[in-house]
Formats: sequence, structure tokens, C-alpha cells
Amino acid sequence: MLRKFSNSRSLKDNIQLGALTAFSAGMVNVASLIIFFAFTSNVTGHYAILAEEIASGQWYQVAVVMGWIVLFFTGNFLSNFIIINLNQKNAYIAHSLPLILEIGCLLTVGIYGQYYYQETLTETEIMVALMLFAMGLQNGLTASISNFTVKTTHLTGLTTDLAILFSMFTQKKYRTNDSLVGRAKLLVSIAVSYLSGGIISGLLYGRLQFRVFYVVVFVILIILAYDYSRLRVLKLIKSRRIDRMRKEKNDNITVPTQTKQPEEQFV
Repeated sequence: MLRKFSNSRSLKDNIQLGALTAFSAGMVNVASLIIFFAFTSNVTGHYAILAEEIASGQWYQVAVVMGWIVLFFTGNFLSNFIIINLNQKNAYIAHSLPLILEIGCLLTVGIYGQYYYQETLTETEIMVALMLFAMGLQNGLTASISNFTVKTTHLTGLTTDLAILFSMFTQKKYRTNDSLVGRAKLLVSIAVSYLSGGIISGLLYGRLQFRVFYVVVFVILIILAYDYSRLRVLKLIKSRRIDRMRKEKNDNITVPTQTKQPEEQFV
């Protein structure tokens, strides 16, 4: 999921990445909606709120909402910045670092919310900001490594794309197009996973409260662990292949036999 980059990725790679990250985004968005009455997986609604606050002259709220948008932007920026600068050195590290930063943000929200949260407005604004930054990191990662094919933190464009694809599938020539069918499978998997994550988050919150963010972190850790284990397996396979080739090479080398000298004749 994380090892490959851009056009070298297969449909399976993108579906796996899209499904798991969309699941975590759905969980975060529903949890933040229940706790803070705010969407944190995208900033579409925040632009509308920003416009409303500007029109009404609520300048403190303008600054807060603008800060949220800037943090979501910064998360996307930082993800792509890390990838384009570290990808040539170590693709796995470059692609996993944004997820590690996201884990840090979500753990901070979970731990602070569980032990210290006093439900003040300032605390709420800061934690919403952290989650928007985390979702920006995730969205920037998935979009960057998939050549803008996978975006998992908001579904507005995805729903539009699905509607267009389904209208095209009314004609047989499009239904037999593997590229379009694959695109539809990817989008459906993201939508279903996002919805599933949201439902599970809503069900779990009554029992777990802020600990629901630990579940989100666990999902992200699955992504990191899966790719790390694949890297270890591939490295082991490569090492064994090299050892086998060396052994075969050594076996093919014939040891020259020593010629026997004729016995000397003594008179």
C-alpha cells in the first residue's frame, strides 16, 4: 500500500490504501461530530462558515476557522513535501512518516480528551485544529502516492465521479472498459469504507468515549505494519534468491584435477 508510488501502483494497491484510510477518516469525522459538533475530515463546510462569519463581522471566529483551513492545507502540504524529498532515499519511510505524524495528532486528542478535557471552547478549537491537520496529512499522502487517484477524507468529488461513471455504464462500450470499471471499484470501496468507519465510530463512542481515537490509531498501525511485513518478506525472498544463485554458481565451478606424473625409471 505504501511501498509503491504514482503510476507503478496497481488497482489492488489503491483499493487497499483507499479502503483503510477512508475507514479511519470516517471514524474521525463521526467522532469529532459527536464530541465537538464539527466536521474534521474535510474543509468544505468550513469555507461556508468562514464566509458567514466574515459577513457577520465575527472576527475571532473568522480567525479560528481560517486557522482550521490553513492547518488542513498545511497537512496536505507537509505530506507531499516529505514524499517528494524522501521518496528517492526510502519510499516506505517517506510514505509512512505522514501517517506517523497523524497517529501522534490523534493520540494527543485521545489522551487529552480522556484525562484533561474540560469542554471549554478553546480546548475544543485546538483539538478540532489537530484533527484537521491530521486529516490533511492523510489526504495529502493518499493523493500524492496514488497520482491523485485516491482521496479518502471527503466524498463530494467521489460521489460526483461515481454518478458520472454509472451514467457511462448505461452503454456497453464503457462497461467493458477495464480502466473505468477499476475506477468505479476503487470509488465504491472508498465510499463503503468511509461509511462503515463512521457507523462503527458512532457505535463505539457510547462505550469508549475519547478512546475511540485509539481504535483509529490501531487501523493506521495496520497499514504501517502490513507494508513493513511485506518489505521484510520481500527482503528475505531476495536474500534467499541471491544465496541460491551464489550456490549454483559455486557448484558450476569445476575444480581442476591434478595430473599424475609418470613414475621415474631407475636403472
